[in-house]
Parts: sequence; C-alpha cells; structure tokens
Amino acid sequence: MESESHSVFSRAEWARLRSSVPMMLSEAEVEALRGTNEPTSMDEVEEVFLPLTRLINLHVAASRGLARVTDDFVGRPSWPRPYIVAVAGSVAVGKSTVARLLRALLSRWPDHPKVDLVTTDGFLFPTRELEKRGLMGRKGFPESYDVKRMICFLSDMRATGRAVSPVYSHQAYDILAGEEHVVDRPDILIFEGLNVLQLGAGIEKAHAPVFTASDFFDISIYIDAEEQNIERWYLERFLLLQRTAFQNPASYFHHMASVPLEESEAFAMNLWSRINGPNLRENILPSRSRADVILHKRADHGVDWLKLRRL
Repeated sequence: MESESHSVFSRAEWARLRSSVPMMLSEAEVEALRGTNEPTSMDEVEEVFLPLTRLINLHVAASRGLARVTDDFVGRPSWPRPYIVAVAGSVAVGKSTVARLLRALLSRWPDHPKVDLVTTDGFLFPTRELEKRGLMGRKGFPESYDVKRMICFLSDMRATGRAVSPVYSHQAYDILAGEEHVVDRPDILIFEGLNVLQLGAGIEKAHAPVFTASDFFDISIYIDAEEQNIERWYLERFLLLQRTAFQNPASYFHHMASVPLEESEAFAMNLWSRINGPNLRENILPSRSRADVILHKRADHGVDWLKLRRL
C-alpha cells in the first residue's frame, strides 16, 4: 500500500531537496529542543528537517493561494487560515522533538512567523474519568481520549483561527483542572500525538463525529521505527526519567525514584507489554499509510529514509 502511494527517498536524496534553505538554528537552540534521550544532530536538522520545512513552506503558500481563489469565487472576505501540520507516531519514537524542531524552524520563515504547537495529551480524559471508566490501564488507547472535544478544537481552529485546548501535565500525569491553552490565529499549527491519524475510534457510536481529526490537516507526518528499537528507547527514557524527573516528590512516578534497576526495568517493560506495545501495533502503526510524509529512524535515532505521498 505505502510503496504504491508513496515515493521513497534515501536520506542523501532527501537532503538535496533542501535547495538553498539556510540553517536557521544554532547548536545551542537544537540542544534545547532535543527530547529526553534524543540525540538529534545538526546534520540531521540540515539534511532532514530543512528540506521538510521547505516542502511545508511551499505547501503553505499554495494553500493560501487556493483559499483566496475560493473566497473570491464565493464573494467573501479572505483571511489567512491556519495551516495545520500533524505529527504522529509511537510513544518514545521522538515525535515531540520533531514537532518542536518544526515549530522552531518554520517560525523563522518570514511568511509565517507565528507557529503554535498543541499535543493531543491535552485531550486525554482526566484521571478521575479514566478511573471511572476503568481505562487507566489503557491510557493512550483511542477510548482514553475525548475525541469529540479534540474534533471541536480542530473545527474551531479551521473556522475561526482561534481555539482552546486543555493542558496536560506529565509530572501530575493528568489534565490540569482550570488551565487551558489558547491558540489564537497562528500562521501554522503543529498538532502532535499518538492518535492524530486514527479514524475517530473511541467515540460512542451513537455520537460518532461527522469529521475525523485528519480531515482538518493540511499535511501529516508519521515518525516510524522498528518496534524493537522503540521498545528499547522507551526503556532507556524511563530509566533516565527515574534518575531525573521522578525524583521530584510531585511526580506521579515518584514512587519509582529509588527502586532498584532490575525492578525498574521490569516495571517499564510491563507498561510496554500491556499498554504501549499493543497500542502501537493495534492503533498507531495501522495509521502510518495515511501520512503524507513517513520519516523512518535507525536504531541510533538517525533518519535513514523518508516516504512522500504521491499527489
């Protein structure tokens, strides 16, 4: 399916598509954008992400032109609608780092300096609701998200350029009551999460949406890697967080802060085998072919090839 619908590029072939786009970030800026256990190099930014931002920049210009044509045709005032970029992929595959890099790079282009980033973590049901529904052991699965609210957010963004999302705390492992993220007329919105390319599963059938999230995206990117590599990265990240973030008494996982290594590894692998691995295989990976761009990572996190949907 993917081989028929997507063209494949080696990293070297893709890097040549950068053309004359200049490097826009310093080493210090790239370092600040790297995620936990994410060794993104300056070469990677130049060879992978600069060509990708060039492609997106060209798409933004074309999208604005098409919108103006449609507005002129129906006789309504034209306004710069947000261009929406989706970033999908497994837990621990590095999609958050990709989203942050894209935000930083795209905001340096003069035609679209205002770039916002929203993650679908904010659309998880609060812990109290997950516990009520018996879903704490399936957090991240489609049914653990308030998909209706997520669709309303994207619909508002498309219709008015302004929308409000809940705020999720990785420290508290929960939605923060009373807090919200207001997104107000960005030139580009990056929408990142496990479930962005899924087809709306999780909503009760009687209240099924007319739209799915991907109906609102202008371009979608899937971060891909072999499952055994993602599993290893997940374990490495968990053990690193145990030595850092989990040490904070306010952390949801503070009870793991002083646990012996062998017990910590077993705990993390249990989470992977019960939740993250099955969710990847059953829900996330099947959505890969729906992406416009598939970015594949080697075992060392480096990108080795990309696929681009044939238009």
